[in-house]
Amino acid sequence: MSAPNFIIFLTDDQGYGDLSCMGCADFRTPRLDRMARDGARFTDWYSNSPVCSPSRAALLTGRYPGNAGVRSILAGHRTASGLPRSTPTLATQLKQLDYQTYMTGKWHLGLAESSRPHQHGFDRWYGFMAGCIDYYSHIFYWGMNNPGPGINPTHDLWEDGVEQWQDGEYFTEMITAKALAYLRDAAKEDRPFFLYVPYNAPHYPMHAPRSYMDRFADLPWDRQVMAAMLAAVDDSVGAILDEVERLGLADNTCSFFMADNGPSRETRNWLDGTLDPYYGGSAGKLKGHKFSLYEGGIRVPGLIHWPGRIPAGQILDQPCAAMDIFPTFLNAAGGDIASGEIDGIDLMPYLTGGQVPPERAIFWEMGDQTAVRRGNWKLVLNGQLVEGAPPENAVHLCDLSRDIGERDNLGDAHPDLTAELQAAAQTWRQGIEARWDREYSPQKQGTVTH
Repeated sequence: MSAPNFIIFLTDDQGYGDLSCMGCADFRTPRLDRMARDGARFTDWYSNSPVCSPSRAALLTGRYPGNAGVRSILAGHRTASGLPRSTPTLATQLKQLDYQTYMTGKWHLGLAESSRPHQHGFDRWYGFMAGCIDYYSHIFYWGMNNPGPGINPTHDLWEDGVEQWQDGEYFTEMITAKALAYLRDAAKEDRPFFLYVPYNAPHYPMHAPRSYMDRFADLPWDRQVMAAMLAAVDDSVGAILDEVERLGLADNTCSFFMADNGPSRETRNWLDGTLDPYYGGSAGKLKGHKFSLYEGGIRVPGLIHWPGRIPAGQILDQPCAAMDIFPTFLNAAGGDIASGEIDGIDLMPYLTGGQVPPERAIFWEMGDQTAVRRGNWKLVLNGQLVEGAPPENAVHLCDLSRDIGERDNLGDAHPDLTAELQAAAQTWRQGIEARWDREYSPQKQGTVTH
C-alpha cells in the first residue's frame, strides 16, 4: 500500500454530548454518525487543554501545550505571536516525507509572520488566524474596547498569506468549498496529502443560515442555533468524505474528528445582551465546560475512520488524547517518531489490532488548575466550574468508571492514592513552568501576546 492520506477535522467549543452518536437526542448528525459506525468511536477522548490555542498546539505537535510553546488563548491582532517556529508540526514532518499539506479553517496559533501556517509546514492554506470571526463579514471583533493593538475590529480572511474579501458568504461553507478544491488538486499529484480542516463552529458568534435554522424550528433558540451550526459541519464532513470516495482515495485515507474543548457558557454566545450563562452546548453527563479541567472541559468527541486499515464498528474506551494523533499519523506515514520530542503515543496498534495501550498518566493545566488521569482515577487540583470564582475543591479525586460526572470526591477515602497522584501532577506542572520560564516566556523572549 502506498503512503496513506490524512484528514483532520476539528470543531470549536463542541460539547461531548453534541453528536447523536455520543448520545445527543434533540438533533441528529448523520454523517459523523456514519463516520463513527464505519470506523472507531472513542468514549474517553481528550483535548489536551480546555481552551482552543493550546489544544490546537497539542494536536499538531504531539506535545503537551506547555512543551509546544502555547499555554493560553492567543491574541487576535496582527502582531500576536504564537506557535514557535522551533516546534515541529505534523505538517512539517509529513512535508519531509513528500506529502502535500493543506489547511482550511481556523488557525489560532499566532498572526505574526513567524507563526503563520506557511511557517509551520502548510503548502497551501485558507482561513483566519484569530480566535473567532463573524461568519459573514469575517471580521474579528473580540478585542474591541480592550487596551492594546487589538482594540479595533480586524478583517481576518486569508489565502496563502494574501488577504481575501468574501463578504456575505457563510464561513463554514467556505471552509468546505476550499477543502474540496484542495482535495481535487491533491488527487492530481502522485503524492500523498495531509488536509487539516479546523472548523470554527460552533464557537460564537452564533451564526447559521436560515436553511439550517429551519431544520430545527422546534428547539429553543440556544439549542436551535447550536444544532444548525453543527448540522452545517456535519453536512460538510459528509461532502468531504464523499469527495474522497469519488476520487477513489477512500481506502487509503485516514480521517479523524475531534472537538478542541468542551462547550462554552460565555454570555457573548447569546447575541441579545443576556448576561446569564449560555447552555446551548452540552457536555452530556460530564461536569464542567470550556476553561475547566473537570471532564466537561476536556473530554470531547473523537472519531477515526480508515476503511483500508481500521475495523468498522469499534467503540474504544481507553483514555487517549489529541497529542496522540501526531505520532499515530507520522508512524503510519513511515516517519520516525523516536527521533523527536513527542508526549503522545502511537495508537495504531490499538486501532487496528486491539492492542490496549499501556497505562499512563495524562496531565492538564489551565491557570491555577492542574489535573491528571491514570487508569480510571482522575485528580483535579483547584478545579473551577465558574471562571474567576474560587476553586470548587483544592483536591478532587474520582473514579471515572463509577462516577463519570465527578460528583463524589473520594480524596479522603483514598489518602495514599490522592497523595501519589497529587505529587505526580505537581511534579509535572513544575516541569512545565520551569521550561516555560526558560524557553517560551513572552517576557523573556520579547514576543507580543496581548
